[in-house]
Amino acid sequence: MTRTSTDPETSTVRYPDLAGKVAVITGGSRGIGAATAGALAANGSAVAVVGRDRAAITATVDAISGQGATALGVRADCTDEDDLKALSRTVEERLGPVDILATFAGGNGMPVPTNTETAGHWREVIESDLTSTFLTVSTFLPTMLTQQSGVIITMSSAAARQPAKSSAAYAAAKAGVIAFSRHLASEFAKDGIRVNCLAPSAVENDKMRTWVSEDDRKALASAFPLGRLGQPEDIATASLFLASSASSWITGVTLDVAGGRIMV
Repeated sequence: MTRTSTDPETSTVRYPDLAGKVAVITGGSRGIGAATAGALAANGSAVAVVGRDRAAITATVDAISGQGATALGVRADCTDEDDLKALSRTVEERLGPVDILATFAGGNGMPVPTNTETAGHWREVIESDLTSTFLTVSTFLPTMLTQQSGVIITMSSAAARQPAKSSAAYAAAKAGVIAFSRHLASEFAKDGIRVNCLAPSAVENDKMRTWVSEDDRKALASAFPLGRLGQPEDIATASLFLASSASSWITGVTLDVAGGRIMV
């Protein structure tokens, strides 16, 4: 059984079995992805931080490396198969075979009324939030099958769990991620691969702070039973649990990290 502890200085939950693992985090340069990369690295995993913004990737990698951990930054578009193949080669050459895959790229959830939705925007959201998850998993799944082990953590949203103000395209894409994750979990459990999904609600990150005023954020926080907005670290902590052997008998689950807003 894995023992966990909390470091009093960093408040990072510790899962000793994560030490020495190789983790890839797409959407890893900011927000939830960056927090998850940092948390895995603090647990001794070698992390590949994947994103599209080179400056943000560099900042995240430098912050992790500055703590004495191993981090590799790779620019890749997760809707581009060639980028993903290059990413896989780079990670395997520099860090080794991947044990943990967190497919967090996406997040195109801006509100769009369905009566003004365009076919182009619909396709763009499905591509960035659902197809990107499929392509990323498809790229790294063969290695996990060869190893007969691996952990995949996908990213959905509270918008997939109940109607919200985000677009119908985003809700459909994120619901697709849940269904895809369940299918993978069932199909590959026999191969030692666990697949679970995270469904956060409102998380206070740079994007939210840009779009939503402080007063509106306070009003939004009051609507949650737990009385606050989520923080990237809340999702990172859940990711650590799902990545570790502490969750070794859990697969095919969607975990609502939603402050009590979603109860299913």
